[in-house]
Amino acid sequence: MLEFLLYPVLGIFAGLTAGLLGVGGGIIVVPVLIYSFTALGLSADVLTHMAVGTSLATIIITSAGSVYQHHRKGAVLWPVLAWFTVGLVAGALLGAKVADLLQGRVLQSLFGLFALVIAWQMLRGLKPKAARALPGPFGLSVSGVVIGTVSAIFGIGGGSLSVPFFTWCNMKMQDAVGTSSAGGMPIAIAGAAGFVWTGWQHPHLPAHSLGYVYLPALLGIAITSVIFAQIGARWAHRLPAATLKKIFALLLVLVGGKLLIG
Repeated sequence: MLEFLLYPVLGIFAGLTAGLLGVGGGIIVVPVLIYSFTALGLSADVLTHMAVGTSLATIIITSAGSVYQHHRKGAVLWPVLAWFTVGLVAGALLGAKVADLLQGRVLQSLFGLFALVIAWQMLRGLKPKAARALPGPFGLSVSGVVIGTVSAIFGIGGGSLSVPFFTWCNMKMQDAVGTSSAGGMPIAIAGAAGFVWTGWQHPHLPAHSLGYVYLPALLGIAITSVIFAQIGARWAHRLPAATLKKIFALLLVLVGGKLLIG
């Protein structure tokens, strides 16, 4: 009963958050899944990795509509994304392998620290200033490896990293958001595949799992998040985004602090 109720509600919250604030739902999905998997009695050896792997799998579904909308508005720079994707895929696969080598408690602590950094950035309203030109194919690929690796380790779509990177490289904000959104798809596909592969033979997996991806959570979250991400995007033009970001940042402080200290 907990699963049937929790995951669709989590999908609503993740979708609204992504649509309203432009922050990928993974930053919320991962900690909630950690708590829910703990309540369900999943083994501590796998529950954190399953939270990250499942989060990446949900991004495959929820980002599809967003990519299409950005493409329709001409905000996805596909030539840039092509070289960037080469690095994102390699990095996401590497990140899945790195995460598999980490103990669950270490992975939780790292995610908690990451959430605190994101909260600090949101509270301060920090935005990178355009300081250089967009790099060439090699530079884009290397940047993609770094962003893809970090994103896969934490189960996020990479927007909190790639948007500042593109802005720093003097890309127009609309194009930075659109191209970053499209980049979340290869991160999610490669990262989720990596977590399926690395967790495939683990002896403590629960039923209805594909490696480190827990199917009931994936389906429950995806069903509602796709719809409510679009609702959140419409609300973003009516509600005070700055205030909402500060409230969300304070929530991240609580969540990140809890995961960091145990």
